[in-house]
Amino acid sequence: MSKKLSMQQRYSALTRGLDWTPTYVDAEQVYPYTRFEGIKVHDWSKWDDPFRLTVDSYFKYQAEKDKRLYAVIDGFVQGQGHLSLSDAKYVNAMKLFLQGVTPLEYAAHRHFAYLARYYDGPGPRFAALCQSIDELRHTQTEVHTLSSYNKMFGGMHSWPQQFDRVWYLSVPKSFFEDAMSAGPFEFLIAISFSFEYLLTNLLFVPFMSGASFNGDVPTMTFGFSAQSDESRHMTLGLEAIKFLLEQDEDNVPLVQAWIDKWFWRGYRLVSLIAQMLDYMLPRKVMSWKESFELYFEEQMLGGLFADLEFYGIRPPKHVDQAIGEKEILSHQVAWTLYQFSHAAAFTTTVPDAEHLDWLSEQYPDTFDKYFRPLWDKAARIQEGGGRYFSGGLPQLCQVCQVPMLFTEPGDPTTIAQRENLYEGERYHTCSDGCQWIFEREPEKYVQAWLPVHQILQGTCGGPTIPDVLAWYGLQDGDSGEYVGSLDQQDWQKWHAEIEVGS
Repeated sequence: MSKKLSMQQRYSALTRGLDWTPTYVDAEQVYPYTRFEGIKVHDWSKWDDPFRLTVDSYFKYQAEKDKRLYAVIDGFVQGQGHLSLSDAKYVNAMKLFLQGVTPLEYAAHRHFAYLARYYDGPGPRFAALCQSIDELRHTQTEVHTLSSYNKMFGGMHSWPQQFDRVWYLSVPKSFFEDAMSAGPFEFLIAISFSFEYLLTNLLFVPFMSGASFNGDVPTMTFGFSAQSDESRHMTLGLEAIKFLLEQDEDNVPLVQAWIDKWFWRGYRLVSLIAQMLDYMLPRKVMSWKESFELYFEEQMLGGLFADLEFYGIRPPKHVDQAIGEKEILSHQVAWTLYQFSHAAAFTTTVPDAEHLDWLSEQYPDTFDKYFRPLWDKAARIQEGGGRYFSGGLPQLCQVCQVPMLFTEPGDPTTIAQRENLYEGERYHTCSDGCQWIFEREPEKYVQAWLPVHQILQGTCGGPTIPDVLAWYGLQDGDSGEYVGSLDQQDWQKWHAEIEVGS
């Protein structure tokens, strides 16, 4: 190759320039999966590449970032950095991240690799290839970043097994499997646009800021390392939707329906992040309500959807219900996890007085009225030695698989429950959004693998709670109440030794 090629020419030669037109088989035989969804693509060359890196420069760039990350991890471990965390309670947030987010990175790696083979155009194929490699790198770096905590804290030893089995982890697992079992264009709108572009800031920015505020230098460094990748992923999501909308007007209603569906699916998934922000970080960064208003309402509804109106795209269906829930979402989820944490791979506890005051300040219209009385009652029970866990099994939504804990729009005192009959069987969903999704594709969602149903069917290790917890792969110290847990005992012992030594 000539050394006089410009960067753009070099990029084109090493990406689109390697494409060829098949002559001895039909294109439809080579790329058989891009037509059944009804999307019309007239000119694949109109795809504008969001990843403007050749493979060699991509690996060089990523290797430099990895060197810096692993140097930070080594320094943190050698300096016993875990002792500088804000509190052992903080690690519960990282347990949830490792159990629920890291497996999604690997699933994204697998499916973008699939798309890199099966898209017709060389532009989207190369974009999918780059994102596939990004996602695999994120899987590896997240595991390495958090692996040192596995030596010190419970709940992080069997996360791949738990992702496949534990009840609350079926929420992210079912979300991604729903997307992977859709067509290639719906997957792109589901993951690249509706999740990566619309909602990823609600996941990564508060998580990484929380890590920084709570002394978790490796996770903060991983966040910076992944930030440029995530920016490219967001760009891919935006390019994907523009490309589809500009190719044919008939694509608009299909894309709109996918946005409506996958916004709500993603929004229900990030309800776990909402409670993490408000309840799991000892040192607070921002509330879920602040995060939702900044990263979704202002940036997405106020900016992005105003631009997409040109193409005939409107804000997602049911978005008003999501906005209405920002005052109550995190509290409802946290309260449920508190009652069922004996069957989780993390611990929970009643917020202390300072924490409760912060929640009152952040949610002046709802917290003191609806949720503080619950925590006050739980504290009185706990002080009397009666810390309780629910001995029953929660009913799960047939679509999002979150327990039926959400309330009617505008009424935080009444549990929402929607019901559908399909082929003689009765199915329940948690909201208008999930019911609408179920009614569009009932044949898909009746096949959902619901953990509670599996326990009742006897496929989860046995009929008793200890049987099921053993099948989950949980060990002593992984679950339940934080106060008096092995994590807290170790934390107090370590710091007592430091005080004696000093």
